[in-house]
Amino acid sequence: MITIAVDAMGGDYAPREIIKGTVFVAQEHSDVQFILVGPPRVVRDELASSLPSKNISIETASDVIEMGEQAAWSIRSKSNSSIVVGARLVKEERANAFVSAGNTGAVVSAALLTYGRIKGISRPAIAVVVPTPVRPVVLLDVGATADCKAENLLEFAHMGCVYAAKIVGVVNPSVGLLSIGEEKSKGNELVQVAHGLLEKSGLNFVGNVEGKDISLGKTDVVICDGFTGNVVLKLMEGLAGVIFSEVKQVISGSVGSRLGGLLLAPGLRELKRKLDYEEYGGAQLLGVDGVCIIAHGGSKARAIKNAIKLAIQTVSKGVVKEIGDSLVAEE
Repeated sequence: MITIAVDAMGGDYAPREIIKGTVFVAQEHSDVQFILVGPPRVVRDELASSLPSKNISIETASDVIEMGEQAAWSIRSKSNSSIVVGARLVKEERANAFVSAGNTGAVVSAALLTYGRIKGISRPAIAVVVPTPVRPVVLLDVGATADCKAENLLEFAHMGCVYAAKIVGVVNPSVGLLSIGEEKSKGNELVQVAHGLLEKSGLNFVGNVEGKDISLGKTDVVICDGFTGNVVLKLMEGLAGVIFSEVKQVISGSVGSRLGGLLLAPGLRELKRKLDYEEYGGAQLLGVDGVCIIAHGGSKARAIKNAIKLAIQTVSKGVVKEIGDSLVAEE
């Protein structure tokens, strides 16, 4: 039986939205066990307002790591925090995965220190599925390793391909290296050296891709360092929000605009669904020897529900083992 540990105290809308999202999944997946990690009284009070689910239990964690706290310091000084306790449940094999919408740096640090790394991986990467009108694109790293070596980007490519195959369902995923131009000579030293390694990797490497190619769905996997990836992700999230806000203003103007809005509404709702991060729920921390899903800090119940579903899918499809096996096969 799969067991998922959920950080009840992580995120801007914790604990209410986290617990609500967990209850939604628990009611749909009676064959899965869920552990809510946090102060028991707080968790019980929130659960009392929901329909009871027999497959939800509580694990005590008296401390909370706030969003603005320094990651390394917080996980050392708050060993009984919901993030550290949640990661520990996986290490102790009491849970198969950990889901948190809390402090990303703290979640990454806790998973690294508690799980350890997969053999053959020197740095972790956060992989997110970017929705595009063409196809889902796996983008990594989006924040785990800001300063990378070329070898790290090669590792990211291997992990991204396994993830795209297992989670997105792509056969022989194509890989693009994010750069400032498509030509092999473009990019900084990191990108140029990584390009050479990727050409010899045996992966379906198609060369450099530019920022615009991500939203166009040019490749199945796009790799970059964590600093660049995080900037790209936040820009895309912000831009999508601005566009839909502007469209909403336009179609709520004159009578003609409102009538046009009614006609466009079904298509706009479908487009918003495709481009909404809540549909994908969370990002996978790859490279650590265990399943860890990092949800958006602003996640509400629907996003948490989908993040937990991603955790279940990742466990059931053996993504972590598959990454390890793929690296052994390359040796």
